[in-house]
Amino acid sequence: MSAPADDPRPNHLDLDGARGLTLVWNDGVSDFLPVAFLRRHSPSADQRELRAAMARNPLTVLPSTPASAGPLRAENIELVGHYAVRIRFSDGHDTGIYTWRYLRELAAQQRASSPKA
Repeated sequence: MSAPADDPRPNHLDLDGARGLTLVWNDGVSDFLPVAFLRRHSPSADQRELRAAMARNPLTVLPSTPASAGPLRAENIELVGHYAVRIRFSDGHDTGIYTWRYLRELAAQQRASSPKA
């Protein structure tokens, strides 16, 4: 029996460290989330607070990364139980746990903000 539509689960995950995460969902929908988008929307406590600060004050100073760090990459992905993944980024960030539901929400947000062809 398949999961209900309100309980999305990926059937397939493919991480391209330089580009992003491809997800194929149990309802047949396929999504791609770029590395920078995933990092910016990390569900970790520090990133949630940064996004809240930016919403209150658009001139919030963003934390910097060393210039020697190079382009942001997703270095590793690991399953967290049967409900989420954790992504380790090249800037050292690895505390966000991306639930299937949150990834689906991010994918919908990404689709809504993408320019139409």
